[in-house]
Amino acid sequence: MAGHNDSVAAEKKSSESTNDIPTFNAENLQSNMKIIYYSRTFLSIIGGVIAGIWGFTSLTGFIFYFLVMAITSVGLVAKAGFSIHSYFNSWNQVVLDGFFGGLMSFVLFWTFAYDMVHIF
Repeated sequence: MAGHNDSVAAEKKSSESTNDIPTFNAENLQSNMKIIYYSRTFLSIIGGVIAGIWGFTSLTGFIFYFLVMAITSVGLVAKAGFSIHSYFNSWNQVVLDGFFGGLMSFVLFWTFAYDMVHIF
């Protein structure tokens, strides 16, 4: 009987250890990444307009962009409940993915808003 109980306990341990492996749904991961991309693009556009209206030039504007992206990363992590591994493969996907992707949108709207307010 002791051998049988030991084998049952071993089977339970092996089945529990397979359940400890995180599994992800590919569609949910893709949807989460799409939300991150759209959020960063939207906030890049809004940040560019704000930087242009406030009259930021040169390095100050780029520092403002990196500040907006850092706040966006913190907001996305907070939205995920600070448990990033429940929704994404790694923390790099939330913090760094799309960080430079919105830079061109930021610069476009930054220069457009600056020109509209301060030049014309």
